[in-house]
Amino acid sequence: MSATFPTYLRTHHEEHLAQLQEFLRFPSVSTQPEHAQDVRACAEFLANMMRSIGLDKVEVMDTPGHPVIYGERLRAGDKPTVLIYGHYDVQPVDPIELWDTPPFEPTIRDGRVYARGASDDKGQVFMHLKALEALLQTEGELPVNVKLLIEGEEEIGSRHLESFVAAHRDLLKADVIVISDTTMLAPDQPSVCYGLRGLAALQVDVRGAKGDLHSGLYGGAVQNPIHALVHLLDTMHDEQGRIAVEGFYDDVIEPSAEERASIAELPFDDAQLAHDLNVPELFGETGYSTLERLWVRPTLEINGIYGGYQGAGTKTVIPNEAHAKITCRLVPDQDPERVFAAIEAHIQRHTPPGVTVRVQRFDAGRAYVTPFDHPAIQQAARAYEKAYGKPAAFTRMGGSIGVVETFARLLEVPIVMMGFASSDENFHAPNEFFRIDNFNKGLETLGWYWLGLEEALKG
Repeated sequence: MSATFPTYLRTHHEEHLAQLQEFLRFPSVSTQPEHAQDVRACAEFLANMMRSIGLDKVEVMDTPGHPVIYGERLRAGDKPTVLIYGHYDVQPVDPIELWDTPPFEPTIRDGRVYARGASDDKGQVFMHLKALEALLQTEGELPVNVKLLIEGEEEIGSRHLESFVAAHRDLLKADVIVISDTTMLAPDQPSVCYGLRGLAALQVDVRGAKGDLHSGLYGGAVQNPIHALVHLLDTMHDEQGRIAVEGFYDDVIEPSAEERASIAELPFDDAQLAHDLNVPELFGETGYSTLERLWVRPTLEINGIYGGYQGAGTKTVIPNEAHAKITCRLVPDQDPERVFAAIEAHIQRHTPPGVTVRVQRFDAGRAYVTPFDHPAIQQAARAYEKAYGKPAAFTRMGGSIGVVETFARLLEVPIVMMGFASSDENFHAPNEFFRIDNFNKGLETLGWYWLGLEEALKG
C-alpha cells in the first residue's frame, strides 16, 4: 500500500487552503431567497472543482428548490462503490455585527479558517475532493469506485432530497455511504459518530386584539399576547428540565446499560464545558449525564421569541401578537408527526383566555442509530488512528442530519459518519471557523480510509 498521498497533501497545502477560501466566498444561504443565485453559482463552482480533480461524470441537477451536484468515478472494477454525501449551502450570518471579520471573506488566523460554512459543511466537503485528488495524483487510480451527492438544502431540512433519492435509486446505488458533517468529541480526539437525533421544528403564533392597543386605555381589560405566550412556553418544562408535554416521551427508547457505561467512560469534563460556554453551571433533565442529555435524550428548545415594541425607550402598547420558534431534537423511535401532535394538543389545553393560537410545522426528521461493529465503521476508526496517532472514540451527536435516515431507508446501505469539525467551532453562529490542524489530519484520514476499505469489507 502506497503512502505517497500524505506527501502530496503537504506539498499542496497552501494551494488547497486558497481553493477552500474561494469556495467559502459564495454566500450560499439556502433559506434566503435573495441568495438563490449565489447558491446556484456555488453549485456550478463545486461542479467545476469536481471535474478538475478527475471525476468522469458531473452534473448540476435541478430540484424544485436548490440544485444538487452529482459526480462519479467508477473505474475500480469490482471494488466497493462508495457514495459520499455533503452539502454546500450554509446558515444565515445574523447577527452580522458579532462577526470579527466578514463572514464571506475567509480569514486565516491562529491556525483557523474563519468564514460561514468553514466547518459546516463546505470545509468537510472540500476535504473529500482533495483527498480523492491526492489519491488520483499519487496512486494513478482510486482504490474504490466513488459517487458524490452534494446538496444545497441541508440547512433548510433537505426539503427535496428524499424525492430526489427515491427517483434516482439506481444512480445512487452503493455499498457504503460516507458523510462528513458531524463533530469530534474534542478538537484532538477523533470520533466516529454512530447516531444522530431527529428534528421537529415549529412556530407558535399568538394573537389578541385586531391591532396594538394603548396600555393605559385597555390594560387590565384584555389579554396580552406576550403574557399568554410566555405562560404557554413555561408549561412545556418542569423545574427539573423534563419536558412536560403529555405524550412527548411515549416512544422514547432508553439507552441500554451497556451504552450508558460506554458513554460514561468517554473523556468529558462538565466543569470544563461550563467554563468554555461561560455559564455558571450546566443544566438539563435530571437522572442523566451531560453526554446522555446531548446524545440519547430528546429536547424541546425555544429558539426565538418576539413580539411588541423593540425600539429604544418605551412604547406603552399591548401588542396584538407574539411568536415563538421551537425545535425538538428527537431520539429513536420518536415520530416527528406524533411529537407535533402532542405539542399542538398541549397548546390547546393550556392556551389562556382572550387569545387565539396557531401552530406552524416546519422541518422534521427521524433519529438514526447504527451498530458500530460494522467493518466499514471499524475501518473509519483505524483510519483516524493512523492519521491522529490515537484511538478513535465512538459517539453519538446531538444534532440532526435528516438525510441520513432517508438514505438508510431508501438505499439500505451502511452509513459511516466521519466528521472533522469540533462542537466549539461556532457553526450556525457568528465567527464560524475550522481548525487547520483537523483539516490536514482529516485529509490524511480520508486517504487511509479509502485505501483500506476494500480489505475491511472483505472481512
